[in-house]
Amino acid sequence: MADDAASEQATDVAAAGAADEGQPPAMSKSARKKLLKQERQAAQKAARKAAEKERRRADIERRRREWEEALAAAPSEEARAEMVEARRQTRRERVGRRAEERGARAERLRRAAEGAGQKVVLDLEFGDLMRPNEIHSLTQQIMYCYAVNGRSTNPAHLWLTGCNGEMATHLQRIPGYDKWMIEKEAKSYLEAFEDRKENLVYLTADAETVLDDLDMSKIYIIGGLVDRNRWKGITLKKAVDQGIQCAKLPIGNYLKMSSSQVLTVNQVFEIMLKFVETRDWKTSFFHVIPQRKRGEAEAGNDGVDISMNNVDAAEGAENQGDLTKVFDEDVDDDDVVDEELQEEDTDMAKKKQCIRHENGEAEDASTRPAEDHSPGAAAETTTPTGGALPQAEQSKESNGADD
Repeated sequence: MADDAASEQATDVAAAGAADEGQPPAMSKSARKKLLKQERQAAQKAARKAAEKERRRADIERRRREWEEALAAAPSEEARAEMVEARRQTRRERVGRRAEERGARAERLRRAAEGAGQKVVLDLEFGDLMRPNEIHSLTQQIMYCYAVNGRSTNPAHLWLTGCNGEMATHLQRIPGYDKWMIEKEAKSYLEAFEDRKENLVYLTADAETVLDDLDMSKIYIIGGLVDRNRWKGITLKKAVDQGIQCAKLPIGNYLKMSSSQVLTVNQVFEIMLKFVETRDWKTSFFHVIPQRKRGEAEAGNDGVDISMNNVDAAEGAENQGDLTKVFDEDVDDDDVVDEELQEEDTDMAKKKQCIRHENGEAEDASTRPAEDHSPGAAAETTTPTGGALPQAEQSKESNGADD
């Protein structure tokens, strides 16, 4: 312990000297340990993503192979045509369901924007305080906020303010971002709501005021900052400096956090959505906060410091499949189904050509005189078969299981 203390003191002295000389300060021992831990976590996350990507690829290949085998086992050309038509019909039905879901979601979001939804702002003005990986993490959380809002029966009227610089660049890379039914502002929330400043409420864990209820006339702000606790108290200071109200969620009244005292942006947002639906904080917290973070329910404990400055993207609640589903639905399904049907029409034409070609070869072989089985004749008979192989390969590609 004495050695560690001496090491820390020596590091602090070196850091002060470096600062005097205009050089970046050296990292302390604890900071280095924390950085190494973050790097290990990032490597583990990358390995999990790679494994999941490989699993999906193998699943696609398996479905593709099963489809090819089913087609090959069909007793006749008519049976193949029926199989393809059945698949086309299934795809039509799936696209129809997606269109209905997308329409219902758009209607709910439209009503929310017209005044039926609780106004929630994600403050993205902290981009210059975050590292690239932290901006990426926040982008993932924003994606989940949009996804869960679209699925909600009572969606919020969601705003993104301060969309500038690197933060805006990351958001623009999200597939379908330009079609999001959400308010996007490059200016700050103070400018966006300059005539309603008295209704702004910044949600920060450092606030003294505990939020008992959500007021539809208020505009609640969630700080979009992933900082690994480097900027403690920054959201409270910002709210105080700007002269706007601030409050914190009543988590301490219902939960004793058992491990990490960190909630992600999307978790805070989803808790608010759940409260709008149930009007019950305890139900909302237990629905959203991962079990590994929850302790026993506890009343009257308002001292738990739950930071909204986040560590990892969409921790606990986030499911990549949810994101994929929502953003895939933003694709123009009419165009997709037209391409699929055209692809399968082409596929059937190629199969028929292959079958006719193979039948023709069989007839030629049965009627060809024995003296034609010379080396030269053999070369001629293998040439058409070789010509059919590329078509079969193209057919294989066209029949991939992409459902």
